[in-house]
Amino acid sequence: MEAAYYEPYDTDSVRCLLCPNYCVIANGKKGACRVRTNRDGKLEASAYGQVVSLAIDPVEKKPLYHFYPSNQILSTGANGCNFRCGFCQNSEISQNSSPTRYVSPEDLAQLASQNGSIGVAYTYTEPFIWFEYIRDAGRLVHDRGLVNVLVTNGYVNEEPLRELLPVVDAMNIDVKSMRPEFYNKVCGGKLEDVLRTVEIASQQCHVEITNLVITNYNDTEEDFLKLADWIYSIDPLIPLHISRYSPRYKFNEPPTPVETLVKAYETAKLKLKYVYLGNIVLTGTGDTLCPSCGNLLVKRTNYSVSAVGIRGGVCSSCGSVSDFVGMD
Repeated sequence: MEAAYYEPYDTDSVRCLLCPNYCVIANGKKGACRVRTNRDGKLEASAYGQVVSLAIDPVEKKPLYHFYPSNQILSTGANGCNFRCGFCQNSEISQNSSPTRYVSPEDLAQLASQNGSIGVAYTYTEPFIWFEYIRDAGRLVHDRGLVNVLVTNGYVNEEPLRELLPVVDAMNIDVKSMRPEFYNKVCGGKLEDVLRTVEIASQQCHVEITNLVITNYNDTEEDFLKLADWIYSIDPLIPLHISRYSPRYKFNEPPTPVETLVKAYETAKLKLKYVYLGNIVLTGTGDTLCPSCGNLLVKRTNYSVSAVGIRGGVCSSCGSVSDFVGMD
């Protein structure tokens, strides 16, 4: 399939316009994401429908804590990524390639309507590089009354982002650091483009943010304060997931110390209404409390979820409206 968002560059090259990498791709070569190929001056979406994995997951695993809690969602993804993070937890498919099989948009939508799934989560690697497939499958998923979720690094240009947003119901967006140099050196990208994606998406769909705290890279109190202040400036109700790093791929730094995670959690809670710790179990840090009165609204243990303090969509103690999508 011909890719969207590209232009001729010179006699045998094209320039991809999908993400801020703006790859110039020679004939027969691929862009940095490894899934957009120049075929004789025509950019091909070479991963279209080529699925690495299909699984039914709890929506909390994305992680999304305020979007259809305790429901299951069909999860899928492709090979490739437009970042080169040395700490990637899915490097086998993001930086390398695993076997795939073709699943048409029609078949994906059909699969999403089975096994109690609420829709499709495009995850595991970077979904925006799968733009054409998500655009086509997403419409069919919506036609069935189901939802589309992106778990993304947010590194996409504004025009394709705005084109895709009408079929997207929720995103979990990684904000890996508030330091531009971190994105430049560690990810091979630019911070400002990720922040723009969060700002635009949060106006049109449900957004939650994940910050992986990496030892010696983005783990200072200043890092935590900058992130919390920036999220607050957009919307203090955006849930923040602070996640524990463990050595993977090219990174050998020790796992994030528990005390660092607790400091990040406490710092963010000074500004934001909903903050959670991930990749670690610490009592209470996965629960949702009512911002108005402190009543326990949702109790979480791993992926077991119990709405203990919500009645009719409001706090059972003070009557404040609960900030959840898809929970009565």
